[in-house]
Amino acid sequence: MQIYHYKAKDKAGHSIEGIVDAATMDEAASILIERKFTILDLTLQPKQDLMASLNAIFFKKIPVKDLVIFFRQMAVMLDAQMPLVKALRILIKQTKNENFRSIINELANEVDGGSALSIAMESYPEVFSKFFVNIIRSGETSGRLSEVMNYLADQKEKDYDLESRVKGAMMYPAFIVVVLLIVAFIVVAFVVPNITAVLVESGAELPLITKMLIGFSNIVRSYWWLIIMIVIAMIGAYMYESRTPSGKALIDKLQLRIPIFGKVFRNIYIVRICRSFATLVKGGVPIAVSLAIVREVVDNAVYEQVLSEASRSVDEGNQISESFMQSSDIPSIVSQMISVGEETGKLEEILERVADFYSREIDSVVRNLSTLLEPIIMVFLAVAVGIFVAAVMLPMWQLSSTF
Repeated sequence: MQIYHYKAKDKAGHSIEGIVDAATMDEAASILIERKFTILDLTLQPKQDLMASLNAIFFKKIPVKDLVIFFRQMAVMLDAQMPLVKALRILIKQTKNENFRSIINELANEVDGGSALSIAMESYPEVFSKFFVNIIRSGETSGRLSEVMNYLADQKEKDYDLESRVKGAMMYPAFIVVVLLIVAFIVVAFVVPNITAVLVESGAELPLITKMLIGFSNIVRSYWWLIIMIVIAMIGAYMYESRTPSGKALIDKLQLRIPIFGKVFRNIYIVRICRSFATLVKGGVPIAVSLAIVREVVDNAVYEQVLSEASRSVDEGNQISESFMQSSDIPSIVSQMISVGEETGKLEEILERVADFYSREIDSVVRNLSTLLEPIIMVFLAVAVGIFVAAVMLPMWQLSSTF
C-alpha cells in the first residue's frame, strides 16, 4: 500500500487536504471520487525512512504526548466553533507521527461521511480505549464535546507526568543493581580464578567459604550459557504467565505486597481509579458505566475485582463507598471521602481531591526512593564484599601463619 496526499473540494465546495492509503494512484482517485470529492491534486508521498518504517511496524502505539496535543488542539478549535471535520483536517497537517496522521485522516473521512466521532474512534481500540470513546460519546450527547476534549487532555497529561516521575525515580536503583550484577559476574568469572589459583597450588587445606567461592566461580565459567538460558526462560515464563488470567492475578497481587514499591503501586492505582472515575462522571457518563470503564483501564486484577463488585453493588441500588469499604485494598480514607461526595453531590470534586492527595503521596515516596534503597544496596554490597574478602584473605592468613 502507498500513501497519497490529496487536495480536493468536498460536496459543499470547501477546500480540503488529507492522505489516503491505496495500492495505486487510480485506486486512490477512485476512493476520493466515492467520497464525492473533486480532486485538485493527488501526489504520492515519499516513502518513510528505515527508522520511521520500523517504528510504524513495531511501535504502533501512539505516544501519550501526541494524544494530549490532539485532544487539546481539538478542544481549542471546537471552542472556536470550527466544524469537527475541518478541525480534524487541520490536525492531519500538524501531526508528525505518520501512523497517527493516517488514523486522524480516517476519522475525518468517517465523520465527513456522517459517522459520529465516538463511533469512528471505536475502529482504533489500540489508540482510543473505551475510556476515550465513552467520554467523547457523552460530550456528543450533551453538546459539550470541547469540554470533554479538555478533560481528556488533562487526564492524559496527569497520567503521563505521574508515570514519568515514577519511571525516572526507578532508573537510579535499577542502574545500580545492573552495574552490581555485571561487576559481580566479572569478579566471579575472571578475578576470583586468578586469585584463588595460588591458594589451590599451595596444597593447603582451604576454608569452606573459599571452596564455595571457587566452586561457584567454576560453575559460572563453565555454564555461563546455561545461566543465560535459565534467565531468558524465566523472563519468558513471566511474560507468558502475565498474559494468562490466573498468572496476571497472582503477579498483580504480589506487586501490591512488595516492600517499599508495593505502596507506590497501590497509590498509582488509586490515583488512576479516582482520576479516571472523576473524568467520566464530569463528562456525564452514568456511575455504573463509569465503574465498568475504569475497571478496564486500571490494569490490575486486584482492583478490577474491586471495581467489578462496586459496579454490581451500584446496579443493586447501593452506594459505591459501601462496596469499597469491604475491600482491604482500598484505603479507608478513600471510601470515607467517596461517601462524603455521594452524600453532598460533589462526587467528582471529591474524587479529584483524593487523586491529588495520593499523587502528592507518590511524589513524596518517589523523591525519597533513592534514600530508602541506598541502605539496602549498601548492606547487600557490604555482605558480598565481606564474603569475597573472607574467602580470599582467610586462607592467605592461614598460609602466612605456617611460616
